Amino acid sequence: MSNSTVDASKRTWLIASSCVGAVGAGFTAVPFVSSFQPSERAKAAGAPVEVDISALQPGQKMTVEWRGKPVWIVRRTPEQIAGLKKLDSEVADPESKRTAYPIPDYAKNEGRSIKPEYLVVVGICTHLGCSPTDKFQPGPQPSLPDDWQGGFLCPCHGSTFDLAGRVFKNKPAPDNLEVPPHMYLSDSRIVIGEDKKSA
Repeated sequence: MSNSTVDASKRTWLIASSCVGAVGAGFTAVPFVSSFQPSERAKAAGAPVEVDISALQPGQKMTVEWRGKPVWIVRRTPEQIAGLKKLDSEVADPESKRTAYPIPDYAKNEGRSIKPEYLVVVGICTHLGCSPTDKFQPGPQPSLPDDWQGGFLCPCHGSTFDLAGRVFKNKPAPDNLEVPPHMYLSDSRIVIGEDKKSA
C-alpha cells in the first residue's frame, strides 16, 4: 500500500467524520437555540385580542382577557358621556397627565377614548390591584356619595372612578385606570393590545 493510498483514505475518513460531526452539532444546536424562543402559550398571553362589540348595548360592559388582565369595554350612553364634563373638578387627574404607565395619545381626553361612546380600560385598581365593581346606576348608594353619577367602586379600599376610568380626588388609587393600546377594525370590531402606531 502506497503513502498516497493511505493519505487518500485518511482524508476521506476525516471529511466523512467532520460532516457527521457538523450534522450532529446542528441537530444539538437547534433545540438549544429554539429554547430561547417564547412558547406558544407566552405568545398567546401577550398577543393582541380581537373583540366583537356588535352586541354591546348602550350602558353595558363586557370583559375580555389580555395579557392575563381583565379589559373592560363599556358602551356609554349619551347621558353618561355628557356627565363626564361635570366631573372634571372632582377627579384627581382629568386629562390623564400623571400616570405610572404609558398612556396612548388618543386617551388623553375627557372620555379617555378614541370614540366617545366606548371606554376601553384595564379593570384593575391602580392602588393595590383589586378589581373595581360596576356602579353604573346614578344616585345615593352604600359607600358612594349622594350625587354619584355612575362609575366604578373598588371594594378593597374605597377608590372610586368615573365612567372614563378617572379616579376621584382624595382616594387611595394614585392613577386613573390604565387604557391599553387598542384600535378599531370596524364599527363592530376592536383589537386590544395593538394600535396603528405600533402595528
